[in-house]
Amino acid sequence: MELNREQHILDQGLLDAQLELWHNTFSFLKSMALKCALDLGIADAIHHHGGEATLSQIHSADGEAVYALTPASRLLVGSANMVPIMNMLLNPIHVSPFTDLGTWFQHELPDPDLFKLKHGMTFWELADHDPSYNTLVNDGMVSDSRFLMDIAIRECGGVFQGIGSLVDVAGGHGGAAQAIAKAFPDVKCSVLDLEHVVAKAPSGTDVEYIAGDMFEMVPPADAVFLKWVMHDWSDEDCIKILKNCKKSIAPKDAGGKVIIVDIVVGAGPQDLKHKETQVMFDLFIMFINGVERDEQEWKKIIFEAGFTNYKITPVLGVRSIIEVYP
Repeated sequence: MELNREQHILDQGLLDAQLELWHNTFSFLKSMALKCALDLGIADAIHHHGGEATLSQIHSADGEAVYALTPASRLLVGSANMVPIMNMLLNPIHVSPFTDLGTWFQHELPDPDLFKLKHGMTFWELADHDPSYNTLVNDGMVSDSRFLMDIAIRECGGVFQGIGSLVDVAGGHGGAAQAIAKAFPDVKCSVLDLEHVVAKAPSGTDVEYIAGDMFEMVPPADAVFLKWVMHDWSDEDCIKILKNCKKSIAPKDAGGKVIIVDIVVGAGPQDLKHKETQVMFDLFIMFINGVERDEQEWKKIIFEAGFTNYKITPVLGVRSIIEVYP
């Protein structure tokens, strides 16, 4: 039977639509396959064999194909690997709330957030009550800081020059502060975080750890550092944090400023992968009612907190360095 060309086009459109549905439906398997590779230590096994291995070397099975580490999988091996942050992001505690996304959209903001809807308590409450979860989060953030800060210091080290003291607010176990202290020995670095976080902080470092709440006070320093913090909070909360930072820092002519490392949606490389990743981060951070902001949204909270100027330097992939001046 001869197929009508118009009908053929319609049929192909239907099949393309079905393909789009399937592609979106099974996209989660990419992250689950990554989690499986982490659980099985596949990257470590390949690394152990010099960066290339056959299937039989990876596992006791016959096979002749040779598998090599890709640039991405190389980030999963070695002493400064990113396995802890990937384990944190892919942990069922963080993945499972998204099965209730439809239910959550029917609730009025701000309560409950998606995380609390699933687990009965907030992200922060669980970290306070569950030591193993607290360790999961802090180990993840340290591994991210270990990776990112070396690049930040190489690409934009001038941001930290001329500063006598710096406090890393909500800095966890001090991964970022330790990197700054190592690169700039003349900068006195400290970390402010909640008591249960500071209680598990490492000893024997060049960083001072201070227990406290950034919504109540920020210790005085020439500069305040906020890495991957502001996207956790609403505009109102961010303004409170920034106002407390403004109270603690030195005047602008004395080098006073707030240094933020976070996503600026639309900044940086304009290829599809970067744009999609920024959008996916925005969707992901909804699980604690967080938000990724574009420049105009950053400008709004910066000026409402009483600051006079800012500078965005998009040199960290999907993230940027934002210098905020009093």
